[in-house]
Amino acid sequence: MNLFADAITTEAGLRDIYEAPGPRADAKVISAVDELAREFVACSTMLFIASFDADGRCDVTPRGGAAGFVTVLDTGEVVVPDATGNKRIDTFRNVVQTGRVGLIFLIPGRGQTLRVNGRACVSARPELLETLTAVGKPPRAALVVEPDEVYTHCPKAFVRSGLWKPDTWPDAVAQPDPAEIAHAHIGDPSITVEEIRQDQVDSLLYRLA
Repeated sequence: MNLFADAITTEAGLRDIYEAPGPRADAKVISAVDELAREFVACSTMLFIASFDADGRCDVTPRGGAAGFVTVLDTGEVVVPDATGNKRIDTFRNVVQTGRVGLIFLIPGRGQTLRVNGRACVSARPELLETLTAVGKPPRAALVVEPDEVYTHCPKAFVRSGLWKPDTWPDAVAQPDPAEIAHAHIGDPSITVEEIRQDQVDSLLYRLA
């Protein structure tokens, strides 16, 4: 069955099955980070960054840190410092190709999120990086976002998922093992599951900053 063969391909087709949004859904979108949105970002310890490359291939990646690790400049740009990772630089590669991103900011325990979409660039300007020391040292580079859409998103997804309710979480024994997943996806018979598991532990112990 080819589910793409009869897929909906126009906005008009979508509106055949979805009514128009209410006036408040459109009215809540602003074009800059105001003081309340700035406070939200200051409390956020986790965000997700959506980006795409020149061929339209999409990517979403998480970023986390202590509250306040993301900076909103006086001029309104949102600055996300890079942190030690796998050096794939997927987001940065996409941004240098297309110059656009979408962000979703989360606050632990809170269902409402903040969405920020806009123009983006990668900066290695020393005077900027020197102010971004959430992990104890300046990053190699930072994502700079000039917002053109800022708005809050309702908590329904969090309510449905029970994300902040530990008693609803799947039991650990029912979940796939992270090391086994990585081992299967890498597909290198010379590497053992235990080696991957130890590397995952070491990355958190010694390569977090």
